[in-house]
Amino acid sequence: MVENHNAPVISLQMWYHVGSKDERPGHTGFAHLFEHLMFQGSAHVAPEQHTRIIEALGGESDAYTQDDVTVFYETFPSNALERVMWLEADRMGGLQITQEHFESEREVVKEERRLRVDNRPYGRVIEDLYAAAFTVHPYKHTTIGSMEDLDKATLADVTEFFHTYYRPDNCTMILVGDFSADGAVADAEKYFGGIPKPVMPVPRVTAVEPPQTAGRTLAKTYPDSPLPAFVYGYKMPAEYSPDAYALDLTSNLLASGESSYLYRKLVYEDRIAVEVDGGGNFTEDPNLFFVIAVMNQGHTNAEGEKEILGVLDQIKAQPLDAHDLEKAKNQQTSAFILGRESDEEVASALGPYAVIGRDPGLYNSDLERYLRVTPDDIERVAKEYFVPEHATLLEVETPSAPVPAN
Repeated sequence: MVENHNAPVISLQMWYHVGSKDERPGHTGFAHLFEHLMFQGSAHVAPEQHTRIIEALGGESDAYTQDDVTVFYETFPSNALERVMWLEADRMGGLQITQEHFESEREVVKEERRLRVDNRPYGRVIEDLYAAAFTVHPYKHTTIGSMEDLDKATLADVTEFFHTYYRPDNCTMILVGDFSADGAVADAEKYFGGIPKPVMPVPRVTAVEPPQTAGRTLAKTYPDSPLPAFVYGYKMPAEYSPDAYALDLTSNLLASGESSYLYRKLVYEDRIAVEVDGGGNFTEDPNLFFVIAVMNQGHTNAEGEKEILGVLDQIKAQPLDAHDLEKAKNQQTSAFILGRESDEEVASALGPYAVIGRDPGLYNSDLERYLRVTPDDIERVAKEYFVPEHATLLEVETPSAPVPAN
């Protein structure tokens, strides 16, 4: 809870500690499905009414799903806090999962997959990369889920998933804005106190991805992907681990803005790529650091890979310019300041610290960890993680042109 009485507004967020990594093989897409089903009616609220009630109050609401969490959030006038708590408690304790709503929202999720993945140029690149990069950890499947798993899912399957994860002892409520802490605690006890805690503990992922000791390469061809492209996925440590801070600043150096190392080299100077990007997917368990390029017309993946590896080798071999590191730290500081101006932004920043970092106090100390990173730290993590044996390389080859008919 963070009281801020500058305006009569509150942001309330419900961080359920369940994401796509908690799905069993053959049951992917369930967390994303519940992002939608949670708006389809509960014991005392009709389908779609949750959002309409918030809007009628003058507020707004939405939700999203990631690898480790599913988040529902509302921003609304402060005099409506008790009503919003009641709404959230009603769908936590009394969600109505009917066959009709299940089938309807399943089709919505499948259409979302078509839009974001199947029918989008390069849309399956990340999905295919993860399937190759991970062997046992459930990060090997992405949040959107597979069509096959969604099609074969049953009402009993999704109901079991809900009762396993969407429960009081697996949810962190975050409140920021114009409220009294004592009053908020009393309202929480009033509306959530009657929801029973399940006997069985929340199951947690115990699979540990074995160390990758040899590089992996795969080639894919996708429709409507007109230019060659590639992505390196380097194994890296989890969020809030000591090396995560130097790696995050390295992503600023490599790919943040047009003056970044990769953009300046591949796009501006050599003009062999139309797009480059990079950065770490920092999550609860170790994940991947990406380096991505879409090549320019007439240039090959091999050219881009050579240049990118050259940039990475340069970071390993040459002392980092102090000005460049200062710039990367300034970008991080700016993001911290400008990304915490509203109540909703403060709540969104607190969520990962509380749920994944297990320490809301990181909100006040996390930036200092970035500012302590030295040029030697950047060089060290580059040497440790940006190595061929820790990399999975996916190359996108352009579809062959059809042979003209005689």
